[in-house]
Amino acid sequence: MFIWHNGALVKKEEASISPFDHGFLYGVGLFETFRVYNGHCFLLDDHLARLNAGLEVLEIKKRINRPEAVRAVKELIEANGFMDAYIRLNISAGAGEIGLRSEPYSEPEMIVFSKPLPRAGSLQEKSGKIVSLNRNTPEGQQRLKSHHYLNNLLAYREMRDAPGAEGIFLTKDGHVAEGIVSNIFWVSEGALFTPSLETGILNGITRQFVIELARKAGLDVREGLYSVDELLASEEVFFTNSIQEIVACPQIGDNKLPGKAGRLAQWLHNRYAACREIYYSRNELGTEGFS
Repeated sequence: MFIWHNGALVKKEEASISPFDHGFLYGVGLFETFRVYNGHCFLLDDHLARLNAGLEVLEIKKRINRPEAVRAVKELIEANGFMDAYIRLNISAGAGEIGLRSEPYSEPEMIVFSKPLPRAGSLQEKSGKIVSLNRNTPEGQQRLKSHHYLNNLLAYREMRDAPGAEGIFLTKDGHVAEGIVSNIFWVSEGALFTPSLETGILNGITRQFVIELARKAGLDVREGLYSVDELLASEEVFFTNSIQEIVACPQIGDNKLPGKAGRLAQWLHNRYAACREIYYSRNELGTEGFS
């Protein structure tokens, strides 16, 4: 198995970075995960826009454009022998002296990882469970998709008694936030609800795509601060992320939900599936009414 490291294919057993890398020492690094469908990097432009904005915040002197990313992914998946893949594009700050620094990072490490995925299929289900650990607040003004993942890891360990389910974070004030590896949506009285970025959640690329799909279909999409009771009183619930796509939720705790029988989850998944091998950005979406 190969990885792509700073412009070259490297066997994973031979890859290395410095122990003085500030991504290792202090978590100064960002990553994006996305799917490749039959060689196409779905929503790549949106992922790169988020990544590049984060790199600017962290003052890492690196910007990645679509041709560079496509070339890296193409070389990687061809070397590894698969066309449907999980991709993690990782930028680490690079080596420096021990101790915090205020200067920008000018020699970052770029690593692209891949692993094969089966061809995408029908709408899947995953139960949900409210975790007791609160969602931590972002380190800065907004949550970056960074190496700071301990909050997610500890919540994931809390889910050991519910394998295959998604843990749902609440904020310290008790508002619904997001899943451990997903954003969350629900339907109530004809409107689509999802927690606001004010809760400190990651603005997921699939989250943004689903909101755009729904709004262009004429649906009422509401972002705000919502309680667990409002979530549990909903008509259907689903999770979103870039690898699992749209995942219907049949149950949260003891509360039963329609799961993949949910009408909106089915429609959104079908629209999503029609876009997988075509679009680089949600901005390419046209209008199609929900019916």
